Order: sequence, then C-alpha cells, then structure tokens
Amino acid sequence: MRSSECFWVILVSIADEWGSPMLDLHRLRLLRELHRRGTLAAVAAALSYSPSAISQQLTLLEAEAGVTLLERAGRGVTLTAQAQILVAHTEALLARMEQAEADLAASLSGVAGTVRVAAFQTAAHALMPAALTALAARHPTLRVEVTELEPEQSLPALLARDFDLVLGEEYPGHPHPPRPGLELADLSRDPLRLALPPDSAAGGSGDLSGLSGRSWVMEPHGSAPRQWATALCRTAGFEPDVRYQSWDLLLHVRLVEAGHAVALLPDLVWSGPATAVLKPLPGNPARRIFTATRTGAGQHPAVQALRDTLRHAARR
Repeated sequence: MRSSECFWVILVSIADEWGSPMLDLHRLRLLRELHRRGTLAAVAAALSYSPSAISQQLTLLEAEAGVTLLERAGRGVTLTAQAQILVAHTEALLARMEQAEADLAASLSGVAGTVRVAAFQTAAHALMPAALTALAARHPTLRVEVTELEPEQSLPALLARDFDLVLGEEYPGHPHPPRPGLELADLSRDPLRLALPPDSAAGGSGDLSGLSGRSWVMEPHGSAPRQWATALCRTAGFEPDVRYQSWDLLLHVRLVEAGHAVALLPDLVWSGPATAVLKPLPGNPARRIFTATRTGAGQHPAVQALRDTLRHAARR
C-alpha cells in the first residue's frame, strides 16, 4: 500500500468563498503527526525529514490558516486550540483519503503493492508464516513486510501510518482504550491455560490455590498479561513468586518445560505437541486476537487479502 505516498505530493486544498489562503493537506498531516508523536524531532525521525524542515512547513501552515498553531513550551512546542481543530478535520480528510485509496485499488485487477504489518510475538510465530505462504501463492506480486511489535506500540504506530495492518491481542478484563481513527476486527479467540512442568500430575483442573509456593514466569510489570495473571493468583489467595520476567513467551515455555517455573500461557504459543502439562482454567478464559486498520483502509484489497489468509491460518 505504499502507493499512498503519491497522495502526499498532491496538494488537496480547502478555500472559502472569499478566496482565503489554501490549506495544504501535506502540512496538515505534519501537524497531525506532531499531535500524535509529541515532538518535532519525533516527527522528523518518523518521516525522514529534518526538524527544521518540519518547523518550516508548519510555519507556512500557520500563514495559510491565519492563526497561531504552535506555542513554545520549554524546549518543545504545544498545539493551540486552533491547531486541535485543524487536527480533528485532518483526521476526517485522511480517512476519506484512505477510502479513496481502497476504492482505487479495488478498481484494478489483481492484488499488488506493499502492505506493512505489525504483529505481536505469538501471532508472528503461529499465524504469519502460513499466511505469507498462502499470499505468495495467490498474489505473487503482493509484498508483505512484517515487524514484531506489541500492541501498546503498534496501534499508535498504525495511526501514524507506520503500518497498514496490526495484529493485536487483548487479555480478559483488559481491553485497549478506544482509539479514534482505528477499526478493529476479531480474528480468533485464544484459550489461556495453566502450564506446569512435564513431571506434574496430568488431568484435573487448573486450580491455582495449590501453587502459592511455586516459582512463576510472567510478562513484565504494567503489562495487561501480567495484571491479568497476578489478579488470577490473588483471587486464588496468594501473591505469585515471580522469579522470571520476559515479553518472550517462548522463554516462558522453555522455563516451564525445564521445570523452573509455572505459567499462564495461550494456546498459540505451542507450535507443536506440548511437553508441559496444560490444564484448563476456571471459566475457560481466552485472549482476543484482532486485526486493526485505519478508518477507511479496511476495504483495501491488499488488507482484505491478508485478513482472509490470517483468518484461515487462525482456524487451522
């Protein structure tokens, strides 16, 4: 979907009946990026400009708008109330541009171009290889670029146009905050189970109450999986002894299989038969796996093709 870059060299303008200066959509996008990223340096790094070039473009936008858009705040800048108004309108304009791109691509024969994907670790391991194989067979001219990234980072990056589609996850009771400008679609439900070392007794339920003296491996503090797992242990009547912390769920698997820890793990983490003992948890909790796109971009043929193959991979 890198064909979108051509839109940014087209000046989409708005003028009132009195012939006031026109607003350049490219500069409006820079203002919106500043709103998203917070600093001129961050905008410059993301869009491959120099900070001075970004500042110059925003100065021209102020002249076009006839109002002050930026105010000094220490060494940085903040957006004025008038700038916030322009950002809100820019969001709507960019959503229409996304829809225009999707409609234009849909009018052509075949699925081609580039689609940039961000996927969290277990989805990248369990779903992306099969999806890429299917896409290569069905749409050989479609280029897919995949980056492993957790939803906390990938969803803001999707809004900033760093990606075209995000594979994300939500743990029970920990939904992501609403993000205007994004459309989410459910992909699958991934059951969560208690994982015990191989020498543990098989069968039975995943009652946590007898595990207060065991060593645990969990995700780092502050993450939704850690909060969910800790709450589950506290409900069972104990504070978990978390000796190992890592975002890498494959490390969790290795520590459980080696007998060093117990864990709460999703089914997608097991690429083959599990050597650990897996037990269902009360209530059969599951994490939600979803795909996300910017508003208006979900109908793009490349995004639709990728979503279809991911659904098929998830069902398998």
